[in-house]
Amino acid sequence: MLPGTVTAAASGLLGFDTDSVVTAATAAAFVAQGFRFCIRYVSRVARQNANDLSSAEALQLLDAGLALMPVQHVRGFGWSPNADLGASDGVHAAYHAFVIGFPAGVNVWCDLEGVAAGTPAQQVIDYCNGWYDAVAAAGYVPGIYVGADAILDGPTLRRDLKFTHYWKSLSRVPDIPGRGYQMVQSNEHNVNGISIDENRTQTDLLGDTVLWLAANGGV
Repeated sequence: MLPGTVTAAASGLLGFDTDSVVTAATAAAFVAQGFRFCIRYVSRVARQNANDLSSAEALQLLDAGLALMPVQHVRGFGWSPNADLGASDGVHAAYHAFVIGFPAGVNVWCDLEGVAAGTPAQQVIDYCNGWYDAVAAAGYVPGIYVGADAILDGPTLRRDLKFTHYWKSLSRVPDIPGRGYQMVQSNEHNVNGISIDENRTQTDLLGDTVLWLAANGGV
């Protein structure tokens, strides 16, 4: 199990997500620049890719003082979701979070974007809720990243999905009525030799924030 404490994030903290491996030296550089958390990717299948988060990298990030959460890779643009796919993807997201060493209670994020035009909303709903159930069954707290071409409008995202943790992409996406977002993405650029998206935490309309793993004595 990774060291640290599952913590509700403070509002206004700066972090980043990246598909690149973050070395110990790079993590230390981010902390020195004011970054306080990192979001790294896990696979949709049983085998992790070379750039996906490992236990060793997770430990380095925590040791540097960065709080940490995992997000699962999305399929390429134009994919078609359904309930069975959601359950399968969710099982693999939870599996990788467990193998890496995340304790129960951490947000594990579903990346919803790039859905094929014309996909019925119910298929997207079924995918998301199947993913949610699989991740929640493993003891994690599912969160959803709302990206471009997610098909669902704001009321549907709030009313028909089981999620209560929402992450807003840098694309133009709907608001979540009565709830809002707990994390907002912006400013895709290169920092310390890797490509990142900056993110900032915020308290949503119901007083909730993201749940991450923070190093003991850290964020």
